[in-house]
Amino acid sequence: MKRLLTVLLSVMLVFSAFAALADLPDITVYEIQKYGNLLLSLTGSEFLNDGYAFGDIVTVTINGQEYDMPVGSNYSDVDQGKMIFRVAIKPDTNEDYITIAINMGNFATTAGLGTIETTDSDPGYVWHLNEGVPDPIPVTVAMKQSGGYYDQWVMHQLVRSDKREDYPNLTDAEFANFRPIRTTGVGEGKLYRSSSPVNPELGRNLYADKAAEEAGIKTVINLADTEAEMKNYEGFADSYYSKQAIIPLNLGVDFTAEEFCTSMVKGLRFIAENDGPYLVHCTEGKERCGYVSAFLESLMGASADEVIADYMVTFYNYYDVLPGTEKYDSIASSNIAKTLTEAFGLDDIKNADLAAAAEKYLIALGMSTDEISAIRAKLGN
Repeated sequence: MKRLLTVLLSVMLVFSAFAALADLPDITVYEIQKYGNLLLSLTGSEFLNDGYAFGDIVTVTINGQEYDMPVGSNYSDVDQGKMIFRVAIKPDTNEDYITIAINMGNFATTAGLGTIETTDSDPGYVWHLNEGVPDPIPVTVAMKQSGGYYDQWVMHQLVRSDKREDYPNLTDAEFANFRPIRTTGVGEGKLYRSSSPVNPELGRNLYADKAAEEAGIKTVINLADTEAEMKNYEGFADSYYSKQAIIPLNLGVDFTAEEFCTSMVKGLRFIAENDGPYLVHCTEGKERCGYVSAFLESLMGASADEVIADYMVTFYNYYDVLPGTEKYDSIASSNIAKTLTEAFGLDDIKNADLAAAAEKYLIALGMSTDEISAIRAKLGN
């Protein structure tokens, strides 16, 4: 099966670069979402019907500050750390909305709009607007450059299916993006990564739970959920997963945020305090899980080539992205290679001692050398 753009999406791209733009209605921020994305009062259909198109670059004014960003359909349409004006239209699920976001970042805090407080009650967080920020927050959008990002947008397109039958060449575990980590320094059968074994959103949870049982997983680092969210998933109590030692960390997607770093340290200490085999997962097993897995691989002595190769397996499992292709190289360089370079303060991860860089990173976060040694002992041969 070719996992390419649908005909509908392709047609939507053919908006003329010279189409007259209609006046947009008044726009406000309808909601600040969990990871700092701004959900707008304007729908995606309204925006496209007014003459804008995927691949345009727009100027967005929020609370008096201007931001230039491309119009895209997925967060991954831009490199990590970059802003996106995301238009999401999914007829199958009746979704039609726009979010302003930073790929793997937090727009609301970056823009100085507010601070987030985590809570034990549903939905697990509450946003507090900073002093001087109006409620609702007004937003204006204007064309910066019609089609200015179109070529890059096409390169970033990734389309997946959540139907098992659409992946006949994958095993059940691969469909669930479940796999052992086998990079240098990691012991056989010690560490695994996966999509969520309990969140049914992707239709992969039952496959992931079965794979976890077959691997004998004993300790789980859940990067995505609060405890309440995790336990509220249908079927949780009956899952193999629910009987194991689990730490729900409810992480955001800004890897540089203090809350992400301190919570990740909690997860690593949980590894040291419990027995393996260990499973790390988020929702898809792609971004948060990809970063934490890459971090652990680095800490255990993997080379940059090993880390990148393991990270990119996910993009084959979901999107059939193959090594040696332009898309493969583009994704790798704009995602995990860039993220680790920035996290470790390196010029280039290819020629770096990643184990030393990861250890230095953890020490800066308050971990002791004894704690780091305990983690390595748990995950090593």
